Amino acid sequence: MNSDKKLLIDNMAKAARRGGISRRSFMNYSIAAGLTASTATGLWTGAAMAQPARGGTFRLGAHDGNTSDTHDPGTYLSFSIIQLAHTYRSYLTLIESDGSLGPDVASEWSASPDAKEWTFKINSRATFHSGGKVTADDVIASMNHHRGEKSTSAAKALLADVEDLVKVDDSTVTFKLASGNADLPWLMTDYHLTIIPANADGTANWQSGDGCGPYKLVDAEFGVGYRLVRHEDWHLDGAYFDEVEITVLNDPNARQTALVTGDVDAITQLELKTLSLLKRDPNIAIDNVPSAAAITMPMFVDQAPFNNLDVRTALKLAIDRNEIIDKIAFGAASLGNDFHHSPAMPYWPDDIPQREYDPDQAKSLLKKAGAEGVEVNLSIADSVFSGAVDMCVLYAEQAKKAGIKINVVREPNDGYYSDVWLKKPFCAVQWGARPTPDVMYSLAYKADAAWNESHWKNPRFNELLIKAKAELDNSLRAEMYREMALLARNDGGTIVPFFPNFVYARRKNVQHGEQLAASWQMDGARACSRWWFSA
Repeated sequence: MNSDKKLLIDNMAKAARRGGISRRSFMNYSIAAGLTASTATGLWTGAAMAQPARGGTFRLGAHDGNTSDTHDPGTYLSFSIIQLAHTYRSYLTLIESDGSLGPDVASEWSASPDAKEWTFKINSRATFHSGGKVTADDVIASMNHHRGEKSTSAAKALLADVEDLVKVDDSTVTFKLASGNADLPWLMTDYHLTIIPANADGTANWQSGDGCGPYKLVDAEFGVGYRLVRHEDWHLDGAYFDEVEITVLNDPNARQTALVTGDVDAITQLELKTLSLLKRDPNIAIDNVPSAAAITMPMFVDQAPFNNLDVRTALKLAIDRNEIIDKIAFGAASLGNDFHHSPAMPYWPDDIPQREYDPDQAKSLLKKAGAEGVEVNLSIADSVFSGAVDMCVLYAEQAKKAGIKINVVREPNDGYYSDVWLKKPFCAVQWGARPTPDVMYSLAYKADAAWNESHWKNPRFNELLIKAKAELDNSLRAEMYREMALLARNDGGTIVPFFPNFVYARRKNVQHGEQLAASWQMDGARACSRWWFSA
């Protein structure tokens, strides 16, 4: 079978699992593609058995919720609000369960040869929960919410190269860029860039909580919980549950207890130290998904003692990543190397030497810097990730061998990302996965990025970031990302201990497809619309 026919069969099987093709059509197309009737029947039976059923109320226990969360997409920070955003709002594009880029509000898109202009066609079926069709005006208002001098959006840096947004007609928008960007359609999946209705003056009406996603928000108490009902006019497949309830359960023990007792149907972010115990429960299914998410420990490079490169390097050498992965992540992670580019991303520079635990070299660097016996505070909260506090305590023990004293400061769960991250000079953070290194570097390493968590400013890095964004030759682009990774590793202010797997759990009657997106926990934060109850 040639590749085109194989792709056709694969796509039909996916459609059958979603209920998007009839048995008659499936059989006719399969036989036309060269399959025997018996083979086609077997494929249909397998696909039909996995066909989602509609109905029921899906109850999700989610971690990392804050009372400071809002409907403003420019302020999205916590995981529970990101989960909610993918449930009641939509984006121009989305990341499919298999990791590929797919359509959402935009049904198609195309670029000019230099990638400086991108045109998106809006799905004619896309409607807001309030009843109106999604138009070019809404897309432009949604994007402009993150642009301009007065914008305080965390996604402002992502759209810095957008010079203009042009309404071609009611269902077509063209992005005009200052320089080429081959990743722009991927960029549109960023969780801040939701499509929301436009006000008459062209501003975005985010305050109403209106959206065009698979579910309509009925009740919302930020940091506590949310109730949603199916948006019957949603423009894509899915939304199998009649209703969705998301309850914020920041305490990992409370989350797991709620799952075991059946008070919720699924939970985010398992407590890994109890993973083996939970596996014994015949009513529970566990999903363990390698990802491009990252644990980072940013240091403000413009504040002492982190403004000294030797001190920063010593702190990077004073952490034993292998021990942390073994004892904290229980093996459900891959090694970090002090640059924020995961093996799950394209252009992975696999030839960069792994930084090893070397307390003797760290001690030598501190002596050179005149910083022997240096003492620092490291802020952390339980809600950041499973075992977060334990990781920091273990790191503090490891660093003692280098003569470094780390005081682990346990911060409140509520408000951690608004009151600690970007405000305290040394803390630990969990980043969700991003689809490409450009997106990650633009968000967290670009000199003027709102989320430049270490305050690091490297002229060469920023020069390469601009060049790589527009480079269409993949080999040249890979070389640039390798140099950027080295700059971040050797000069930057961020320790990257590991890239965690996404480990979450569900009751056995909750079903999902063969693959799970690695962009966010819970199938790319889309479990509420992609999963279903077994019949």
